[in-house]
Amino acid sequence: MPLVPARAQALADLFGQLSDGRNRFFHPHPFTPAEASRLCTYDGNDYYCVLVDRADRALGYGYLRGWDEGYQEPSLGVAIHPEFRGRGLAQFLMERLHDVAWSRGASVIRLRVHDSNDTAKRLYTRLGYVFVGHELGELLGRLSSTMEGR
Repeated sequence: MPLVPARAQALADLFGQLSDGRNRFFHPHPFTPAEASRLCTYDGNDYYCVLVDRADRALGYGYLRGWDEGYQEPSLGVAIHPEFRGRGLAQFLMERLHDVAWSRGASVIRLRVHDSNDTAKRLYTRLGYVFVGHELGELLGRLSSTMEGR
C-alpha cells in the first residue's frame, strides 16, 4: 500500500479521475502525472499510500503529512476513485492510516473537511473524529489515540 515507483501510473490514472470535476472537495495538491511520479519516489517522514485492486488499478489514495514540517499531529487526507465510492473503501483506508499514525507515536490525527461535505463528515464522526472549529475555511476534525477502544 505505500507508494512506490511502480505505482506511479496507477496513481496518475486515479489523479486523472479526481481532477475531472467530480471531486469538489479534496484538493491538497495538483492531481497531475508529475505529482503522482513525485509522490511515488518521495523519501521523507510523511506517509503516502494507494489502495489498488488485483488489476493494479488505484481505487484510493491517502496520506499523513506534516511530520516533514515538524508537526506532532499529522494531517490525514483520503480520496476514493469516483466509481468506487460508497463501498467502505474510505473507511478501510482511513483505518490503515490511523494504524500508521499510532505506530509512529502520534497521539492525535487531524483533518479538514468542507462544511457541505456531509458524506465525509458522517464517516469522520463514525470513526471518532470530533470537530473543534474551523481552519482555512473548513471544519477541523481531531481524533485522539486515547479514545475508548484504542
